[in-house]
Amino acid sequence: MDFRVFVEPQQGASYADQLAVAQTAEQLGFAAFFRSDHFLAMSGDGLPGPTDSWVTLGAIARETSRIRLGTLVTSATFRYPGPLAIAVAQVDEMSGGRVELGLGSGWFEKEHAAYGLPFPPVHERFDRLTEQLAIVTGLWTTPSGATFDYPGEHYQVSDSPALPKPLQRPHPPIIIGGAGAKRTPALAASYAAEFNVPFAPIDVVRTQFRRVGAAMEAANRPADSIVYSCAFVLCAGRDDSEVARRAAAIGRDVAELRSNSPLVGTPAEIVDKLSAWTDLGVQRIYAQVLDLSDLAHLELLAAEVMSRPR
Repeated sequence: MDFRVFVEPQQGASYADQLAVAQTAEQLGFAAFFRSDHFLAMSGDGLPGPTDSWVTLGAIARETSRIRLGTLVTSATFRYPGPLAIAVAQVDEMSGGRVELGLGSGWFEKEHAAYGLPFPPVHERFDRLTEQLAIVTGLWTTPSGATFDYPGEHYQVSDSPALPKPLQRPHPPIIIGGAGAKRTPALAASYAAEFNVPFAPIDVVRTQFRRVGAAMEAANRPADSIVYSCAFVLCAGRDDSEVARRAAAIGRDVAELRSNSPLVGTPAEIVDKLSAWTDLGVQRIYAQVLDLSDLAHLELLAAEVMSRPR
């Protein structure tokens, strides 16, 4: 099981805050630094305001050397697929081939209204996501010197030179996630290198992993050819008082956190709880860090949890 750091900058974080977390995560041996792609805080004032995910990751790419970088997840409603393919390919080159693209349908209606973005009904959002996945991967995999066309309902691409190419070939890994029963597993089977279920109880994750496995088999793709991952909020401490202090810092109740995240408690408690998720088939954990100023939190996870065999 590998561990990745996941932050929510729309809740209130500058570029400098994110860079400090990414560089600390790299130094401590985390596999990746991921960030959400949102334009509006879900609670609080969100000061100093949102940062663009791909602008931020491009800058962090030049100030790190090993850690992988990506979004969990970019919303298909935020960008046209052509410019998105260009931006991600550019950051992939800037990072030396360390980028991963999480792409989803979008869900937070208020942020769309706040920044003038259309928010179509859920069925259309999934239709657009499907077309975006086809276009982005099509642009990236079109042979050099050839052109790419896509006559979609929502997006039409004509005679595109399909440039630039990402450094990773055939293209950066794509992450798809969520709890949708039909379309989400099918899209994962067609496009994803990784499937993620965020912030869900173990029975929901078990059901969703089974759906993805069935979709993989239906697509004639081995069920184990995809990475299965989960995201959980992190609230760890060397003792109960430290756990309580960190819960208070993010405005959460310890009992509530313990009930829905295995990354809550003392290191020994966390290691014990993670065994059930390992048995389920979870290969990768995204530790959601909500207090970006508490870098010692990452140090504790790295020293006392990541270093222990499971």
